[in-house]
Amino acid sequence: MSDPQPTEIRARSKQHELHVEFDGGVAFDLPFEYLRAFSPSAEVTGHGGGPRLLVAGKENVGVKAIEPVGQYAIRIVFDDGHDSGLYSWAILRDLGENFERNWQDYRERLERARPRQP
Repeated sequence: MSDPQPTEIRARSKQHELHVEFDGGVAFDLPFEYLRAFSPSAEVTGHGGGPRLLVAGKENVGVKAIEPVGQYAIRIVFDDGHDSGLYSWAILRDLGENFERNWQDYRERLERARPRQP
């Protein structure tokens, strides 16, 4: 199978999501919070290959810019200053295809990390 190629990438600021369409007609609407939490940057994936860090408090994160990186990726500049993750076409496709499982896991991790009230 060849590498997935996007045919459209568009930030939908009002919906707080990134719309990505790939060749073959596959399309995903990925929340900005999800993209921020699953950034492929070392800050989130862990320096040195450790476990993925939990990124909390990003419910209202926005996107300031989407910058092309060659013919293989984009850099998303989030309004919280994070901009070090390169989202290759394969990573974007994987995030779209695994959204439900990833999102559920992320929400459960957030819930477990929330301080309990006595």
